[in-house]
Amino acid sequence: MKKISVVVPCYNEQEALPIFYTETTKELEKIPDVTWEFVLVDDGSKDKTLQTMQQLAAQDERVKYISFSRNFGKESAMYAGLENASGDYVVLMDADLQDPPALLGKMVYEIEQNGYDCVGTRRVTRKGEPPIRSFFARMFYKLINKISKTEIVDGARDFRMMKREMVDAVVKMCEYNRFSKGILSWVGFKTLWLEYENIERVAGETKWNFWKLFLYSIDGIVAFSTAPLVISSVLGIAICFIAFCMMIFYAGKTILFGDPVSGFPTLISVVLMLGGLQLLCLGILGQYLAKTYLETKGRPIYIIGKTNIEK
Repeated sequence: MKKISVVVPCYNEQEALPIFYTETTKELEKIPDVTWEFVLVDDGSKDKTLQTMQQLAAQDERVKYISFSRNFGKESAMYAGLENASGDYVVLMDADLQDPPALLGKMVYEIEQNGYDCVGTRRVTRKGEPPIRSFFARMFYKLINKISKTEIVDGARDFRMMKREMVDAVVKMCEYNRFSKGILSWVGFKTLWLEYENIERVAGETKWNFWKLFLYSIDGIVAFSTAPLVISSVLGIAICFIAFCMMIFYAGKTILFGDPVSGFPTLISVVLMLGGLQLLCLGILGQYLAKTYLETKGRPIYIIGKTNIEK
């Protein structure tokens, strides 16, 4: 019998977690010839998420939990879950039921009957999201797929089922600055995408806002593309060329026609533009340097505070 590990990163999910456990268990029971376990990861929650996990573990020995010593972020929580999952098939899911458990049976079928290594999911609509967030999300996917060699599917969710071989490959990528959507695409393997419409949270509030998503998108671009560095270099060369041409033009104009160059506002505008471009390029370089700096420190991706998983 195959074993399914359901990895669930949680941050302040005390309301949603019991509902998630009940609904997901119902769907797992419908799948023939499989056993399962839950690997619940508490990412330093400030509510009673850990206590809820401990209560579920007390009533069901298949529930394993890991509680971080502090908040390390969802990426670290997913990595911890994958690293501690023991199943032949490993599923990444959110606790808010925006990832429909009803798809689990189809995922197992596609892996076992059609030979897929991974069955992922993508949203075909963003109903319920603020329009401006949806717009920038679509623009992000278009941008990163143009500047990166790693294809990231538009609307792709973290919700997916993977074979053990793929999970092991992902766990080997123990980089500190993680962008899982890119990592899961980079490792390859034969993947099928299931489409579904956006589903509202069953309880609680989303932990993501526009600013957090913006920073997350920068992490993704920096992790899987060096195009910004190339663009900053090209901008520098182009501006130097334009400045050289303008210098020759105005020098020749003054010598031949006696028309001196004037215009204080024009000069200030040019200085501000060049200063802004310099700061932009320094900022791009700084992002890559900062990520490199953090990687070289060799800090652990997460630190466990409490767990019932025996090593």
